[in-house]
Amino acid sequence: MAKQPEDYWPDERRAIKAVQIAFDISTDAQRRIKTSAIKADRTPSDQIRSILGLPVKKPVRPRLTISLSADEMALLAERYGIDPADHLAIKERAAQELLQWSQTSSAEE
Repeated sequence: MAKQPEDYWPDERRAIKAVQIAFDISTDAQRRIKTSAIKADRTPSDQIRSILGLPVKKPVRPRLTISLSADEMALLAERYGIDPADHLAIKERAAQELLQWSQTSSAEE
């Protein structure tokens, strides 16, 4: 039997109904929450959920994300000597740089 239109994208439908809340709290309180999140290997959002006694899902694929404009991609391509159209190569080179930074940064701390 074919799916009905309302059967498509159930997770997305739930997400649309979710309410986003922004907390205006002191910088110090934000820093403490973020620091405790890092120590618990959680995102700040998951740490807030935990503090508030809400369910926290185990991360499926933890990763760092960044949004880059076309100009920023071009800057990275130039920096790495890579074709600006080769986004995968730029991503891989940036990942290498982040890993290298994390290794030297942890040695300095």
